[in-house]
Amino acid sequence: MDSVDLQLLAILQRDAATPLAALAEAVSLSPTPCWRRIQKMEAAGIITGRVALLDPDRLGLSLTVFVELESPSHSADWFDRFNALIERYDEIVEVYRMAGDIDYMLKVVVPTMADFDRFYRELIAGVPLKNVTSRFCMERIRQTSALPLALIADSPAIRQRGRR
Repeated sequence: MDSVDLQLLAILQRDAATPLAALAEAVSLSPTPCWRRIQKMEAAGIITGRVALLDPDRLGLSLTVFVELESPSHSADWFDRFNALIERYDEIVEVYRMAGDIDYMLKVVVPTMADFDRFYRELIAGVPLKNVTSRFCMERIRQTSALPLALIADSPAIRQRGRR
């Protein structure tokens, strides 16, 4: 990966539907080598997918809840049961294993409080939990799926790879 790859990634993060010709022009390459770079980053798992970003409010999914969980056990059996449970819910859009006083953080998106209540009841019935705390989002101030590529642009690893 080099600075050209980072430029391509920055453009694709803003708009994955950018035409190949526009991508190639933006990074001063012809389309074929540009496409090869993109394919190489897909094969390496750097580009993991291409999606359309949707406005949850316009779709009626206006309640976002961050759910903090403490597990009563850190056994493989508990984790397997927990993982199977969370895979059943499309409402859970993000899951993180945390360090500190909570074990897991879930981001849940639902249409209404009644929908969240149903989800909550199923969650606590589905796997043993020590503590559950729900925090309701009042306003989404900033949201992005773009990674801060500028922070790695000058890294020694990128400079080293760019010399090859």
